[in-house]
Amino acid sequence: MFDRRTFSKFLGLGTGTAAASLAGLQGVSNAAPSRGGEAPGVPTTASGAHASFPALQQVRAGLLDIGYAELGPAHGPAVVCLHGWPYDIHSYVDVAPLLADRGYRVIVPYLRGHGTTRFLSPRTFRNAQQSAIALDVIALMDALRIHKAVIAGFDWGSRTGGILAALWPDRVKALVSVSGYLITNRAMQSEPIPPAAERTWWYQYYFATERGRKAMEREDLRHDLTRLVWDLVSPTWNFDDATFERTAAAFENPDHAAIVIHNYRWRLGLAEGEPRYDRYEDALATGPAIGVPSLTIDPLLDPFTAPPGDGSSYRGKFTGPYEHRALSVGHNVPQEAPTAFAQAVVDVDHF
Repeated sequence: MFDRRTFSKFLGLGTGTAAASLAGLQGVSNAAPSRGGEAPGVPTTASGAHASFPALQQVRAGLLDIGYAELGPAHGPAVVCLHGWPYDIHSYVDVAPLLADRGYRVIVPYLRGHGTTRFLSPRTFRNAQQSAIALDVIALMDALRIHKAVIAGFDWGSRTGGILAALWPDRVKALVSVSGYLITNRAMQSEPIPPAAERTWWYQYYFATERGRKAMEREDLRHDLTRLVWDLVSPTWNFDDATFERTAAAFENPDHAAIVIHNYRWRLGLAEGEPRYDRYEDALATGPAIGVPSLTIDPLLDPFTAPPGDGSSYRGKFTGPYEHRALSVGHNVPQEAPTAFAQAVVDVDHF
């Protein structure tokens, strides 16, 4: 085990980052669900009720200068909402006000390679392996003086939230995870799955080629590719062009193509990570259980959701207070169903 100060310095994340704790791998209990008081209801809000956030903020955290939206009282209980790809902070543009109105301090950061988030050094490897992204969130929480937060996410955000809950449970009060347990097992990623399921991952394989990399670097092709993904994975979401364009602006980040390509190639074992993250990846390769209070959501209209949509395929990974819900929406759950997503956050905070 590295000394916390030494390892934090090695990572370049600052001495305040809790980078050495792997407590989540030990002492997980099989607790039954229990509620800490009745959760208040969230008012109904339609998707698209809000078009933007207040002025964004920036903070230096670890390897990054992170752009983020913040809503709600500064001393309220913290909620960190994490987006995926090809999405950005606008996935939470309707969720965040609902939570802020309930008294939460809501933090919605741009992940590395998105929006106004930038690397501090041009020499830093543009790495998107799963543990690196999780450590970005730990560094952000440290920079904002947030010791513990409810973590809520979908897509890359679900994976990152699961990693935080598994490896740093002392920093996670509770977890909302769309599609359940998404921590990547690279060995399993090398095995084929049924052809119908493989077809859904077409862009992952496209990104494994130089043609895919070049498409992501070209603004016109990147725009059309990401719009196509939106259409395919959210088949009943009637978003307008302006909604997509607000998010597409986040893909103009100078590191966006490099981060996206590395993320998908790394998952398939086609790109290397960095040795500094090996201890975390080794821990994640064991499939660690998540013991913090958790609420998982299956979006039934998302082509990535395998039948029956009841969470049974990953239920055993959640060993603490737990609930599963299914929603008749597509992949981008917080933006398609903001009221249900916000209610999930409030409810899991009362488990």
